Amino acid sequence: MYAFLTGPMFYLSLAVFFIGLAVRVILYIRGLDWKLDRVAYRAHPKAGLKGALRSIGYWLVPFGTRSWRVQPFMTVIFFVFHIGAVIVPLFLLAHNMILKEKFGFSFFTLNPTLADVLTWGVLISAILLVLRRIALPEVRILTTGYDYFILAISVAPFVTGLICRYHVGDYSAWLLVHIAAGELLLILAPFTKLSHIVLYFMSRGQLGMDFGIKRGGMNGKPISW
Repeated sequence: MYAFLTGPMFYLSLAVFFIGLAVRVILYIRGLDWKLDRVAYRAHPKAGLKGALRSIGYWLVPFGTRSWRVQPFMTVIFFVFHIGAVIVPLFLLAHNMILKEKFGFSFFTLNPTLADVLTWGVLISAILLVLRRIALPEVRILTTGYDYFILAISVAPFVTGLICRYHVGDYSAWLLVHIAAGELLLILAPFTKLSHIVLYFMSRGQLGMDFGIKRGGMNGKPISW
């Protein structure tokens, strides 16, 4: 089972993840309205690119936008969750050993203590996100079982990873569960809300281009429609 999960299933999950997300990006671009969106973007690419990068950049910085500043609690748990969710899988020593074995390259590796802190940060933030969805009426009314499912899928690799890290129970069995959970996350990403891994940049960039071109960003310059 270990050979299967770290062999054919590993390659399959990566293929579904990268190809699936690439397709989502293509479909997003193809879905833009020719008259309202693409015609303006093509006519003013410099202003559009500037607006897109500005929008993406500010939203990637904690408290970089007014929306982040008016919700400080949400901002903190959001960034703690996502920073850990990105950094730990990419730079964990064990994961880089697999990359080196399978593809011949690896990234720099995290200090084990820092990796533990980031992983615990992901789990604690996930719990706080669940409590927020339950406690706040304006969030609870928009929440469905699907949202809890996505959150559970997202944190499962971290929970099982900690179990393996601290050798709780049968290590070999939990290692298989951990690998399977990570690969399930990769496979589901293009087909679920987890596709925001790339669609965040698309939607945020589009909004930035709109403001950079069509909503005053060009300082009153005429627009070619």
